[in-house]
Amino acid sequence: MRHWFSDLVAFRRDPLAFFLDRGSRAGSPLERLSMGPGEVFLVCDPQLVRQILKAPTADIDKGKLIQKLSAVIGRSSMTLSGEAHAARRRVLHHQLARGLAAGYVPQISALIRRQAAALAHETGFDAHHATARLTLRVICTILFGAGALTQADENLLIEAIQEVEDDLAADMFRVLPHLPWVARAKAVKMRAARDKMGIVVTRARTRAGESSLLAALEALDLSDSEIADEVLLLLLAGHHTTGSAAAWVLHHLAQDPELCDEIAEEAEAVSDSAGEPLAARLPAATKSQALVREVLRLYPSSWWMSREVQRPLELGGQKLKQGASLLISPWHLHRDPRFWEHPERFEPARQHNGPAYIPFGSGPRACVAMGVGLLELQLVALEFASAYLISSAGGPVDRPRPSITLIPPALPLRLAPRLKSTPMNRAWAT
Repeated sequence: MRHWFSDLVAFRRDPLAFFLDRGSRAGSPLERLSMGPGEVFLVCDPQLVRQILKAPTADIDKGKLIQKLSAVIGRSSMTLSGEAHAARRRVLHHQLARGLAAGYVPQISALIRRQAAALAHETGFDAHHATARLTLRVICTILFGAGALTQADENLLIEAIQEVEDDLAADMFRVLPHLPWVARAKAVKMRAARDKMGIVVTRARTRAGESSLLAALEALDLSDSEIADEVLLLLLAGHHTTGSAAAWVLHHLAQDPELCDEIAEEAEAVSDSAGEPLAARLPAATKSQALVREVLRLYPSSWWMSREVQRPLELGGQKLKQGASLLISPWHLHRDPRFWEHPERFEPARQHNGPAYIPFGSGPRACVAMGVGLLELQLVALEFASAYLISSAGGPVDRPRPSITLIPPALPLRLAPRLKSTPMNRAWAT
C-alpha cells in the first residue's frame, strides 16, 4: 500500500537507480513520487524539462530544495531569483563565456602541464584527487589571477567541503526535523565549515591581481558577504563539477589507448610550432570535444536539479498546486533507453545535441560557467594525451556516489611519457 513516504526508502538506498528506474518506466511526462506530504514529481519528458527550465519565474522558480544549499553558498546566484539573480548572471556569463575564456588557454594549459608533470613522477594517483585540485586552481586563476590560492588554502577548502556535503545531501529530502541536539550539532558543524571556506575566500581576495571577474562582481556594488558568497560558489563549482568530469576524462583515455592516440594527434594539429594550443583552432578539435560531451552524458556532475511551482498551473497534462516540487535528473535523462541507443556504453561518436542532453541545464538559467568548463575539460584531454600514455592502475570501477554533486569513485591511474616527439609534448619540457 502506497503512502506519503513510500518512495523515500528506495530513494535513500540508491538515488541514481531510483531516478533511472522510475523515469524510464514512467507512463506520463510527470511521474508522481511519494516523498512527503507535498507534491513531488520527476519530470520524464525532455521537451517538458526544457519548457520548465525556460518558464517565467512567476510560474516556476527555484524552490525549497535549492534553498537548502544556502547553508553553505549563502545568497549567491545559485539560490537567488529575480533581478538580483539576473544582474549577477549577466556579469558571470559575460566573463565566463567560452569566447572570453579562450583568453585563458595559456594559463590553463600551464596549470595542467605542471600538475601532470608532478603526477608522472608518482607510481600512481587517484584521478579525482588530482583533477579536483587542478580545476580549483584554474577557477581561482580566472577569479583572482595566478597564485592567489596556496596549498594550505586548497587543503582547507577541500576539507570544509567534505565535512558538510554529505550532510547537505542527506537533509535535502528529509521530511521530519532532526532532534534538537542533532540539529544544533549539525548547525555548529555547518558554521565551522563555512567559516573555513570564508577564510580561504578572504585570503584569496587580498592576494588578487587585476581580475576582470572579481572586478566585475565588485562593480555591482555588492556587500563583502555577497561577493564572498558568489566567489565561494564559483570555487566550489570549480572543485566539484569540472573536477569530477575531468577525472572521468582521464579514466576513459586510460580505457581506450586508441582514442588517446587520436587525441594526441589532434593536440598536435591545434598547436603552434612551440607546442602551445591555439584557442582559435580548438573548435576544430572535434575528437576531444566529443570525448568531453560523452563523459558529461554518462557522468553529469549535477545529477539532479529542482524547480517549484509558484502558482496553480497545468503542466504535462496534470494540474499542479502552488509549491509542487519538480525534480529533473540528467542522470536519468542521459541514460534512458528511450532517448539513447545503448545508453550505458561509452560512445563519443554519438550525437549530443538532442533534448535529453542537459549536463549544464537549459534555457536562460543554464550553468553560467559552461563555456569555461568545456574549455578546461578539452584542454585536460589534449594536454594529457599529447604528452603521456595513460593506464589504469586498478580493477573494476564502482559507480559514482551521489551527493550534492556526483562524486567519482577511486580511479587509480598511471602516466608514462610518450616516446614520439611532437610540438606539444616538447613544450612540456620548457
